[in-house]
Formats: sequence, C-alpha cells, structure tokens
Amino acid sequence: MPGDLLLRRHIMAIKIYSTPSCPYCGMAKKYLESKNVKYDEFDVSIDRNAAREMINKSGQRGVPVLDIDGNIVIGFDKEKIDSLLF
Repeated sequence: MPGDLLLRRHIMAIKIYSTPSCPYCGMAKKYLESKNVKYDEFDVSIDRNAAREMINKSGQRGVPVLDIDGNIVIGFDKEKIDSLLF
C-alpha cells in the first residue's frame, strides 16, 4: 500500500583481512564497530587460506583489505566504506 512503507536493512557480508600489528586494521575495525556494523575478521598472518583469498580478491599483500558484499576496499578508506555501507 502506498501509505505503508516497509524499510528493510540489507544484511551485508563483511570480511576484514588484517594482522594484529596493523594500526590501520584496528582503525577500520573500530570504525565499523562505531557504526554498529558486524564483520568477520581473518588474521592473514596465521591463516594462509585467508591470505590467499585476500590476495586473489584484491591483488594486494598489504592489510587491511575489506570485502563488503563483494566490493573490495584496500586500506582504511572511510569514504569508500561509507559509500558501500549506507
């Protein structure tokens, strides 16, 4: 009905490929948490399969790499993250 508008928030699949020593990885995770966005984290320093997956998706060996519903963000890029989330 025209007067009844049901808004659904799309549940996104978000992966963060990171390492414990990466400051930008921590910043990216804190940023997502501040927006109440859930994500799955993969420590590529110990998870070789995740490291290969990250390299195949991004062509990069550096972290962080975020996969937001199949869209790859290299580094902590707030503007790009926001454009994909909201």
